[in-house]
Amino acid sequence: MSIERVRHYFKELGIDDRILEFDVSSATVELAARALNCEECRIAKTLSFHAGEKIVLIVTAGDARIDNAKYKSRFGKKAKMLAPEETESLIGHAVGGVCPFAVNDNAEVYLDVSLNRFQTVFPACGSSNSAIELTPAELEKYSNSLGWIDVCKDLQPIEG
Repeated sequence: MSIERVRHYFKELGIDDRILEFDVSSATVELAARALNCEECRIAKTLSFHAGEKIVLIVTAGDARIDNAKYKSRFGKKAKMLAPEETESLIGHAVGGVCPFAVNDNAEVYLDVSLNRFQTVFPACGSSNSAIELTPAELEKYSNSLGWIDVCKDLQPIEG
């Protein structure tokens, strides 16, 4: 089970006690926001794409959508998401729990700048009923990302 993989990874970092598990599903942005009682935009969703021989994971804000022109400019090809049936074998996490932590070696993690609008965000932890609250800086550190990129559109304005 991939939550155990993430739990082990976070235990080595001393933050496994921060993992949140729910009695309800958090497999979609809407369900995760409901489980966490927060705005959907603060859910850090991890999208998975084919990029030649590699897999690219892009963590975005819950209200963001991939801008195909920006993606192609950044990665040199059209965005092609992984099929649900290949996600677990290629990334190490199944659909509904895909996260940027403890992923397979062929997966490259990037963080979209849409996340920087928030003090904290909630990525999944490898299962369809888990999350962890992290600052964007912590997300960058713990995901071992290759950096911040700008490949999204349709962001909602944040009040306050």
